[in-house]
Amino acid sequence: MKLRSHGRYEFSALPSRPEGVWPSGARLAFYVALNLEQYSFGHGLVEDLVPPLGQPDVMNYSWRDWGNRVGAWRLLEMFRELGFAPGLLVNTALYETAPGLIESFRTLGCAIVAHGRTNAESQAGLDEAAEAALIGEACATIARHAGAPPRGWLGPWISETEQTPDLLCEAGFEYVLDWAMDDQPVWLKTRAGRILSVPYPQELNDANAVVLRRASGREFADMIVDQCDEMLEHGGLQPLVLGVALHAHVSGQPFRLRPLRLALRHILSRGNAVWVTDTDRIASAWSSADAAGP
Repeated sequence: MKLRSHGRYEFSALPSRPEGVWPSGARLAFYVALNLEQYSFGHGLVEDLVPPLGQPDVMNYSWRDWGNRVGAWRLLEMFRELGFAPGLLVNTALYETAPGLIESFRTLGCAIVAHGRTNAESQAGLDEAAEAALIGEACATIARHAGAPPRGWLGPWISETEQTPDLLCEAGFEYVLDWAMDDQPVWLKTRAGRILSVPYPQELNDANAVVLRRASGREFADMIVDQCDEMLEHGGLQPLVLGVALHAHVSGQPFRLRPLRLALRHILSRGNAVWVTDTDRIASAWSSADAAGP
């Protein structure tokens, strides 16, 4: 029986790959992806804390909106205190609906990754022209506000069509976060050349761990610490990536923020064993090493 294949990459067992380190000399690159998202009131796709009773769903909408009004600002202060910048995964509608939010994080030196226009929609099921328009609009909006186009992409709801990597490559994106199949970056084939897949966490993701699986904030923080320590102690000799995905309406809650801060301090305490970075720099380092390789 021959299974249908995506044709984007080949199988490769991690232990068989070359040994190495990141530019810092560490074998573990660590980043935080902070999802800043905007939803539509009473319409479109949603993330719910409790089952809705119909639309307009004031309870769940206001819980999500709390993230941009309150939770994100608490996270901003935490990162400022800790002294490192998360990568921002941005719904571009936020430039209009939450003026000043993205700009405030940019004072930390945050890289911006395109995360579509809004999480009220997805790319799934779009025809090629409509998807290209969505990608192009998001890219142009970030370029207009940030002064440069984004280098990376995470689809809203991590949704793709059969053509998504092709369209991203053709739009000038250097890497994509949608594919969660590895602990190292992997080159994806496209009809326009290749685009890099940078690992994005599905397990160490507060929306999945806390909202979906109902882990507590302390349990989520323990997962982060355990993931880091296990990868450092038993991760092998290859350079690996450890990402943590946060959402302002989830991890911005004070009772979750407190253990999260301790978990991040633990990672920072590992010193030179961990390269604290972002996905832009991970992509640059991997591409540079690949270009300089044999």
